[in-house]
Amino acid sequence: MSKKGLWRSFGSGEITPELFGRIDLSRMQTGLKLASNFRILPHGPAQSRAGLEYVIETKDSTKRSVLIPFIFSSTQTYQLEFGDQYMRIHTNAGTVLESAQVITSATNASPGVFTKVAHGLTTGQWIYWPTVTGMADLEGRYMKVIRLTADTFSLTDLAGVAFDSTLKGAFTAGSAARVYEIATPYLEADLAALHYTQSNDVMTLTHPGYQQRELARLGLTNWTLTAVSFSPTQVAPGAATVVPNAAGGTSYSYVTTAVATGTLEESLASVVTTNAACQVLSTAGAFNTITPPATAGAVRYNVFKLLNGLYGYIGQTDGSGFKDDNITPDTTRTPPLVNDPFVGANNYPSAVGYFSGRKWFAGTNNKPQGLWATRSGTERNLTYSIPLKEDDAIAVNLTARQANVIRHILPVSDLLLLTSGAEWKVETQNSDVLNPLTISYKPEDFIGASNVTPAVTAGAVLYAQDRGGHVRELKYEWNQRGYRTNDLSLLAPHLFDGYTITAMAYSRAPSPVMWVTRSDGALLGVTYVPEQEVLAWHQHTTDGLFEHVSVTPEGSEDYAYFIVQRTINGRAVRYVERLHSRAFGTLEDSFCVDAGATYDGTATSTVSNLWHLAGETVSVLADGAVVSDLVVDATTGKITLPTPTTASKVHVGLGYNCDMETLPLADEGQGNGQTERKNVSQVHIRVNESSGVRIGPTFDKLTLMKQRTTEAFSTPPALITGKFKVALTPTWAEDGNVCVRQQDPLPLTVLALAVEYA
Repeated sequence: MSKKGLWRSFGSGEITPELFGRIDLSRMQTGLKLASNFRILPHGPAQSRAGLEYVIETKDSTKRSVLIPFIFSSTQTYQLEFGDQYMRIHTNAGTVLESAQVITSATNASPGVFTKVAHGLTTGQWIYWPTVTGMADLEGRYMKVIRLTADTFSLTDLAGVAFDSTLKGAFTAGSAARVYEIATPYLEADLAALHYTQSNDVMTLTHPGYQQRELARLGLTNWTLTAVSFSPTQVAPGAATVVPNAAGGTSYSYVTTAVATGTLEESLASVVTTNAACQVLSTAGAFNTITPPATAGAVRYNVFKLLNGLYGYIGQTDGSGFKDDNITPDTTRTPPLVNDPFVGANNYPSAVGYFSGRKWFAGTNNKPQGLWATRSGTERNLTYSIPLKEDDAIAVNLTARQANVIRHILPVSDLLLLTSGAEWKVETQNSDVLNPLTISYKPEDFIGASNVTPAVTAGAVLYAQDRGGHVRELKYEWNQRGYRTNDLSLLAPHLFDGYTITAMAYSRAPSPVMWVTRSDGALLGVTYVPEQEVLAWHQHTTDGLFEHVSVTPEGSEDYAYFIVQRTINGRAVRYVERLHSRAFGTLEDSFCVDAGATYDGTATSTVSNLWHLAGETVSVLADGAVVSDLVVDATTGKITLPTPTTASKVHVGLGYNCDMETLPLADEGQGNGQTERKNVSQVHIRVNESSGVRIGPTFDKLTLMKQRTTEAFSTPPALITGKFKVALTPTWAEDGNVCVRQQDPLPLTVLALAVEYA
């Protein structure tokens, strides 16, 4: 008698084989044995992932790089490529270039020599050729420069092969733009430990081996990276003049501080001015006039007088002179004292963040559990007063059984600290205001975080566990009145055990997915909607290794950028690639290739400028039609569509399989349901806007689902939506799994599966 099974949703994602016997678990009814290059949507469908757009090769493919997001606003976002002692900038799937220079001439020689008076280029720099007339092999191409003279240069391709222009045609016009980059001190080995925080156009970078730095965006091609010290930005005034109204034999000492215009930040104290020829101020009519010199940026000046070893506040002046007629100093208000704990090797902080109007630092080599915060409302001011005041800088050291370094500062509703062995909450004692007089702290859990930058979501912090390689969730539990951690890898430990996590990044739109790169080069994703109890892991592969991931908003979506290591035409390369939008308007727009590029223009049979895929077999979608087994010519960087095909929109890139496999069939009501051999004969599949669906009992026995109906001859099949019935190749097996594959550069969204089996 025929039986039926139904998968209504795949909302639990990929589940470890160790749970295949737990048919009592509700998630076993909505999970998958395999979800490879399928992402799970929050409402349950499994959707093939979009392709990866090629952006650029990293500057030095022999070394690792990392990506750091720079987000000024929803419309101004960048991905910063940090490599070995350099930084480059990418946005909207492109790379930031300097203004193009008009190249005046070029020779046909080996190598070709190009002329531009005072070109300013140096050997090793990259240039992009947006327009070229005559030497077509250059247009739309990145090349490396070899400086010959101040007015001439030659070129190599990105592999270092000299550009032979002998047979490239006569150069008649062209322009070239230098790839914008700045120098950095960070070596390849140090990049993974870079931490950062951002305020408007300034990003603060920390690393325990380097003095902290500020990266400032002054313009699209004007960025600065400067080391910073911690003192007031307002310059201290020079020595004040002290003039008594009558001469005498008593000594009085004063200092002044400058108050900044706008911010009212107070400077350090001036040098001491002592006048030993003053009249005793207790004498009737006696006074001293204290006049600070004019100081740039100051709006007013505070005046302090020495009393019992402390300089106490006696008043304020606009700079025209302050009269001290025996004012008693207020020694509860003293001039700021400098305190820069980040001077010298092993004193540089590991972590940085903003919270409660202060910038926070933590975790030096000498003080792994040290925590510091600037004065309230300042960026670099670590001064303090005697006695302490509420707006003074903060300096504490966590007291714990183990000296675990503070790795991350996380400003959520509370200030959270993640160390290598515990999770801490910074709080206040007997006050709602966090300051040096009220600060307190306590451990919330004892798991520990790795050095990978955590992802902060709307309701939780997701971070990589220090040992074990799992991903954990840290969120506030009302019933326990504190923060607790949960293992998000519990249902899919097979994706983590034996590996470590190298990077994490959270994408909020169009659907919430956190991307995770693994130490073996695999990419994992987790669809994460905690308020709906949606937690679904999926894995992703490409013809290469995923080394790093970062996410920035661009337009109406969040886009994930990756550094991918590939072997192209026998050469190991590292590419910056961007995950394409999955919102395809038409079949022709469907972008499902990796390291991909798009031609969009007049109908043609030749697609050029594919140098980054030279020598590779590529997958092609030409006006919605699949073209397979084309090879990019390694000499010309072109492909030619088979005769008589022409197309106006062509996507070209590396192909990949999107595979999903159902969990073992079992009848929860029968204890022996998993022990019976099964033969799945029919599959009812419901899809949405899909094409090229293959189904079978195994990936070796797939049946292409027929879908062509009324389409005209020589046109591609249209996208289909609805429920379809497919007869499978008869196969008896213990589990009765169903395998679904998309091997073409086409979209596939599986909504549900139902099977008939014996």
